[in-house]
Amino acid sequence: MVKTYREGPVGALLDEYERAADELKNVLSDIDSHHFLAIVDHETSDPDCVSVERILNHVVNSGYGYANLIRKQFGDALTEKIQAKPMQTPQDACLELDQMLHYTAETLENKMQITLEEILNNLIKVSWGQQYDFEQLLEHAIVHVLRHRRQIEKFKLRR
Repeated sequence: MVKTYREGPVGALLDEYERAADELKNVLSDIDSHHFLAIVDHETSDPDCVSVERILNHVVNSGYGYANLIRKQFGDALTEKIQAKPMQTPQDACLELDQMLHYTAETLENKMQITLEEILNNLIKVSWGQQYDFEQLLEHAIVHVLRHRRQIEKFKLRR
């Protein structure tokens, strides 16, 4: 099968976001429903990091949040407070990831040819206090998936 790559820097970032999500889905592929829902980290104070299910819920909800920040920045229509549907299995999580990525792809559809100047001049303030340009926010979204993929890989070692 021949891989199709999107055009431009925004297309490259979206391709890498999807690749990161595919790697995460691959990590989920051998987790059963019991281990997906089980509390693994009893020491963390972060409720989003106690189980694989909670991590995936956090990743999906964050992905929608990043897409909505971009939509707001560019005056595009958005769906406020999109939330992942309840997930009982890794397969549910994979479907939710795919839907979030589809929403993100729709967000970026009309921004594939954005110029470097437009990227640098579109600063987005995030809820945790930092300010990112458009490209940095997408890079953060990718690394967010990668960090949580690693976290789940470490959870799997505890079984």
